Amino acid sequence: MATTTEKPGLFSAANVMNLLLVFVPIAMLMEWWLHSSASAIFIVSCLGIIPLAGQMGHATEEIAERVGEGVGGLLNATFGNAAELIIAIVALRAGLFDLVKASITGSIIGNVLLVFGLSALVGGLKYETQKFNRTAAGLGGTLLVLSAVGLVVPAIFHSLVGNTAAAAERNLSLEISIVLMATYVASLFFTLKTHRHLYMGDAGEGGIDGEHGKSPMGRAIGKLVLATIGVAVMAEFLVGAATETAEALGWSEVFVGVIVVAIIGNAAEHSTAIIMAAKNKMDAAINIAVGSSIQVALFVAPLLVFLSYFIAPQPMDLIFTPLEVLAVGLCVGIMALCSMDGESHWMEGVQLLAVYIILGIAFYFLPVNPETAAAAGAAAGGGH
Repeated sequence: MATTTEKPGLFSAANVMNLLLVFVPIAMLMEWWLHSSASAIFIVSCLGIIPLAGQMGHATEEIAERVGEGVGGLLNATFGNAAELIIAIVALRAGLFDLVKASITGSIIGNVLLVFGLSALVGGLKYETQKFNRTAAGLGGTLLVLSAVGLVVPAIFHSLVGNTAAAAERNLSLEISIVLMATYVASLFFTLKTHRHLYMGDAGEGGIDGEHGKSPMGRAIGKLVLATIGVAVMAEFLVGAATETAEALGWSEVFVGVIVVAIIGNAAEHSTAIIMAAKNKMDAAINIAVGSSIQVALFVAPLLVFLSYFIAPQPMDLIFTPLEVLAVGLCVGIMALCSMDGESHWMEGVQLLAVYIILGIAFYFLPVNPETAAAAGAAAGGGH
């Protein structure tokens, strides 16, 4: 157990995150008083969400340390993607279904290809090879296969029946969401109870980070509440400006969701995985990367489908574009290959990043669907 703590350097990840908090009041000023352009508000809101998401993660870890391993693990699992979930809920309320579904896809491929790729690259430049638990990584790969099935089946069903069975498609998506959520609950029981030892890895006895001093419980809860409120406010700004920004920059809504929103919502978690890899704690890094993808696919996606019946203009389905389905399928296959030998090196990281960049380029050139853009603009008409 660590008894001493080192002061972080001026340009450490923690200090950079804290400095980014200045964008939170700036975004509020630009939205409420200056009435700045949508593009400016979108950019500043994105920058404001990054440190707030980091604060949410730190507060959750601090609370988890005090409530015991079981409840603490459940808290970490539940709040792991809270920032992204809040953004998606705000977009869901506005009826921006393409943006919501694209952010789901982006999180899955981003965590596996971008986060694990950067982790393998950064760690591999320091250590010739880095080892991780093959069994835990293999289970993660299997759960990712299930998530791919959950995305592929509705898309194939839609291609078979066309637009003639909208009610059946919604029912199919709802029932698949129930299966995904049930599997997620079973996976929590597996990782937190029956096979917990597989996920301890090399994270150390002080938790994944090992850098946080213990602060009073009330302070940690207060930090979590304030950060959550802050993310909700920034998400309102971001989503309100998303459609107009995408049109101004010539981006499709899918590109905004897959690349921009997915990276912003998970930036704090991404940095933690890379830091762990640099410390040769590859088990922790891969658990963050793969665990976050699983959580998005098996928990966030079905939860958003359930919520859409109550807060969205109409229920959301799980019909993704062919490119999104292809991207997730490739991501799952690559993860299976990477986890087979239980070790990684820097060239593996380069290859993962290359695939992510290629997919990013494809999403960038994806044409904007005029009908989708018009519908989204009408739904978010109160924004800008």
